[in-house]
Amino acid sequence: MGGTHASSTHAGGRRASDTHTGGAPVGAARGGPVTLSKEGLPEWLDPVVSAVETIEPLQLSRFLPPENGAGRQSAVLILFGEGERGPELLLMERAGSLRSHAGQPSFPGGSLDPEDGDPAADGPLRAALREAEEETGLDPAGVQPFGVLPKLYIPVSGFVVTSVLGWWREPTPVGVVDPNETARVFTVPVADLTDPANRATAVHPSGHAGPAFLVESALVWGFTAGIIDRLLHYAGWERPWDREKRVPLDWRS
Repeated sequence: MGGTHASSTHAGGRRASDTHTGGAPVGAARGGPVTLSKEGLPEWLDPVVSAVETIEPLQLSRFLPPENGAGRQSAVLILFGEGERGPELLLMERAGSLRSHAGQPSFPGGSLDPEDGDPAADGPLRAALREAEEETGLDPAGVQPFGVLPKLYIPVSGFVVTSVLGWWREPTPVGVVDPNETARVFTVPVADLTDPANRATAVHPSGHAGPAFLVESALVWGFTAGIIDRLLHYAGWERPWDREKRVPLDWRS
């Protein structure tokens, strides 16, 4: 449960170490420029790329950043890889002792640091890669960022979140780096996320209801589930599921 070893294959089953073309930019670590690139992506990511290019903020969430600029700038990494069962996403489960979103599965991510740079430029890209490295141990040099979603707002924590989408071009082992922050690191096949049997609506005692996924012995809900739900929908991967299937949350959630 402490972590998983990432798949070491590239799309088509080839070894990742044999498929790096040299000319295709990948994620940069610690100080170098970080740019977006769609070069060399696997064809199955085409629907996601198209969705990211056209999606509007309100198609993702009704919670948009405050117009007065308030909120803590943050970024998450939505990392697509190629696993034994096809396309997969990297997720982590936050430690139960944390003050914010304790025990909740999420994308790797966190607040922007000053050294990440301009929040309106490549700061979110750098922060997403840095946080993913700090939380899961992945090598950001093997990640190719290819898109950015519109900024969204999480009212309960005051975060303004930029979601950075990446292709795990050269996978590396991942696992828990700091048990005080992360309970486990795991990958979820997209096939499991689209399986109607694994989908439900999570209902909080406050009355808020939203999409949820029951995968890898975890209940994925909240911001993370909302983003996954919208990506599956706009990429055309969503399958009909029972929206009346309810999963209750408690006040600690």
